Amino acid sequence: MTTKQPRTTDDAGITAAVDHYPNGNVRFRGFHLDGEMHGEWTFFRADGSIMRTGTFHRGRQTGTWRTFARDGALVKETDFG
Repeated sequence: MTTKQPRTTDDAGITAAVDHYPNGNVRFRGFHLDGEMHGEWTFFRADGSIMRTGTFHRGRQTGTWRTFARDGALVKETDFG
């Protein structure tokens, strides 16, 4: 089960998105634009370590996405152009 924090929206319609694991650690942090993932996103494991980072543009992955091991070491980079 996850819990959602209140969302805040700026003048451009970008809404902050944060979700949590049952243990209280952040599951993901990013932004929405018109209901779609947009901007920089970070996904975390339940232990709090960063699992993946990257950017969305209106729901589509763009740029370089990085996947990390639990110890923080870079596992792979994927280029979505």
